[in-house]
Amino acid sequence: MADRVSVTFTLGGRISAADFEALVSVIVSEGLSTEWDGPAFEASHRTEGGPLELFANEVAWGKVEALENFCANNGLAYHFWAGGYFAEWSAERIIYRGEGAPESFIADESDRVLIDRGEVERRGSIEAVLAYFDAADFTVPPLVIEDEGDAAGKEVGHG
Repeated sequence: MADRVSVTFTLGGRISAADFEALVSVIVSEGLSTEWDGPAFEASHRTEGGPLELFANEVAWGKVEALENFCANNGLAYHFWAGGYFAEWSAERIIYRGEGAPESFIADESDRVLIDRGEVERRGSIEAVLAYFDAADFTVPPLVIEDEGDAAGKEVGHG
């Protein structure tokens, strides 16, 4: 049996209507919802004008790799937190800005970023330590579905 923990996943960026349908399928397959222990995700659960916030308890190994891969392949930014599992792994925050490589930060069970002595010594200055925390405080942009008839796109909403 897999070790299971809670996760949160907030994503945003620009996506086509067809890719949004594929995203919905990935979210459903990962068992995520817009609320803790909420109903299975449906396209109508999205929130207008903001990023898409998703939650789940009892996620095997705290992994949602299909969703992370979908976001990376489609240039969608995300903030992902997975809780720790006693004596196996620590809680973690992963930030992906829509390009490049995801950044990993040690976190606690409340998704507060932590830093250890080794990281402080590697950083070398209080300014560099503060820059580490700033990098972890990435704000995910709104999720915008590009309307095929409107190159500017429309914000994800109920209509």
